[in-house]
Amino acid sequence: MASPPPTPTQTPAEFRYSCYTLGLLVLVYIINFLDRQILAILNEEIKRDLALSDAQMGFLFGTAFAVFYALFGIPFGRLADVWIRRTFIAYAVAFWSLATVLSGFARNFLELGLARIAVGVGEAGTGPCAYSLLSDSFMPARRATVMAILASGVYVGAGLGTFIGGHVVARWNDAFAGSTAPFGLAGWQVAFFVVGLPGLLLAIWVRTLKEPERGKMDGIKSVPVARPFREFGIELSAVLPGFSIFNLHRLHATNRTIAINILTLGALLVAAYALTKQLNNPAQWGALAIGFYATVSWAQCLRLRDPPAARLILGSRAWVLFVLGLSLFAFSTYGLTYFTAPFFIRYHDIAIEDLGFKLGGIVAGFGFLGATICGTLADVWRKHHPCGRLYVAIIAALVPIPAGIWMLHTDSANLAFALNAIVAFAGAAWLGIAGSTVTDLVLPRMRGTASAVYILTVTLFGLALGPFTVGLVSDLTGDLRNGMMVALWMNLGAACLIGLASRYLHDDQKSLVERARSAGELFT
Repeated sequence: MASPPPTPTQTPAEFRYSCYTLGLLVLVYIINFLDRQILAILNEEIKRDLALSDAQMGFLFGTAFAVFYALFGIPFGRLADVWIRRTFIAYAVAFWSLATVLSGFARNFLELGLARIAVGVGEAGTGPCAYSLLSDSFMPARRATVMAILASGVYVGAGLGTFIGGHVVARWNDAFAGSTAPFGLAGWQVAFFVVGLPGLLLAIWVRTLKEPERGKMDGIKSVPVARPFREFGIELSAVLPGFSIFNLHRLHATNRTIAINILTLGALLVAAYALTKQLNNPAQWGALAIGFYATVSWAQCLRLRDPPAARLILGSRAWVLFVLGLSLFAFSTYGLTYFTAPFFIRYHDIAIEDLGFKLGGIVAGFGFLGATICGTLADVWRKHHPCGRLYVAIIAALVPIPAGIWMLHTDSANLAFALNAIVAFAGAAWLGIAGSTVTDLVLPRMRGTASAVYILTVTLFGLALGPFTVGLVSDLTGDLRNGMMVALWMNLGAACLIGLASRYLHDDQKSLVERARSAGELFT
C-alpha cells in the first residue's frame, strides 16, 4: 500500500488571494447564467414574435445550447487540464458575451438557434476551468463550500436575468407603444444587448488572475504538458462526428471497437428518425443523436489514450451513479426553472415587469442561500461521515416534490411564489456538492476532464432533455403544469441513484491512488 501524499499548507496571504479568485469567478458565473437564463423571462415575447411552440422554446433554451455546450466541454476540459486556465476563461467569457449580443439580432428560429449554439460553445470551457482552478486554490476540506459559493453565482445570475429581462422588455414596450421602435427592435432583442455587453469588460479583468500551481493543494505534483493545443485537437477529434473513427484508428483501436462506434451511430440515427416521425421536432432529435454519439466516441478514445483517467472516471461505481443521479436532478431543475416564468404569466396573470422583480428575487435570493447553506452543510456532514455530501443531495432532491406539486395547483399566486422559494432553495443544493465530489474522486491532472464529463452528462440528460420534455408535454396535453409535473418526479429517481452511489463512495475514495497505479499511472 502506497503512503498517503504529504499534507499541504496554505499561508494567510495565499488564502486571501484564493478568496479573491473565487469572488471573481462567482462574478463570471453570474454573467454566465444571466446570459443563459434571460431566455426564460423573454419566453412569451419571443414565442409570440417568432410564432414558436413550447417545445421549440424548450429546444432553444435547452438542446440548442446544451448539445454544443456538452460537445465542446470535453475537449475544453482537456485544455483546462493542460493550459492556462485564467486565459481560457477570459476568452470564453468574451466569446459567449458576443454571442449573447448577436442573439438580439435574431429574426427567426434558425438565427436564434445558431446564436444559442454559439453561447453554448463559449460557455463550455468555463465550468471545467473554474472547477480545476479552484480545486488548486483551496484545501480539500473546503471544496464543497467553495464550489457551493461558486454555484451561488448560477442563481444570482438567473435571478438577475429574470429581473433585468422583465424590466427591459416592459420599459421598451411602454416607451414605444403605438410608435416604431429604433431599427424595428423588440424589447426582448434589446434585453440581449443589455446583458451581453458587460461580459466583454469582465473578460479583461479575468485575464489578470494568477494561475495556481496544479496539484499543490493535494500534495501531488503534476507534470506540465509541452503541447497543450495538440492535446486539445486530439480530444476535439474524438468527439466530432466524421473525425472520431479516424481518431480511433490512430489510437490503434480494434475492429470490434470501431464496429461498435459505427453501429452506435447507425442506431442513434434510426432512433432520431423514428422520434421525428412520431413527435416532429427534427432539430431536437438530430442534435441529441450528435451529442450521444460524440459521448460514446470520446469514451472509447479515452480508454485507449488515458487508461488511468478512464478507470477513475468511467470505472468508478460511485462516480457514475452519482453523476447519473445529478443528471435526473438537473432534468428537473432546468425544466422547472425555465418554465416557471411562463407558468406564472399563464396561470396567475402576472405582468412581466412584476414577475421579473418577484421571481428574479426568489431565484437569486433562495438559490444563493440553497447553494451556499447546503454546500457548507455538506462539508460539515462529510467531517462526520464520508457520504455526508451525498446525503444532503438526497434530501435536496426529495424536498421539491411536495412543494412543487402544491405550487402548480394552488390558486393563490402569493402561496405559489412562497412554494417556489422552497423549490429554488432545494434545487440549488446539488451544485456545490457535485463540483467537489466529481473532482475528489480523480487525480488533480484529471479534474478538468472529470468536470467536463460530469457537465456533459448532466447537460445532455438534464438541460437538453428537461426543458424540451416539459415543453413537449405541454404542447401535447395543452397544459404546462403536466410537463412541469414530469420534471418534478425525476427528483425521485435522482435520490435513488445518489443513494446507490453513497454505498460505494468511501471505498472508491480510499482506493483512488491504487486504482490509478494499477491502470498505469506514474506518480512523481
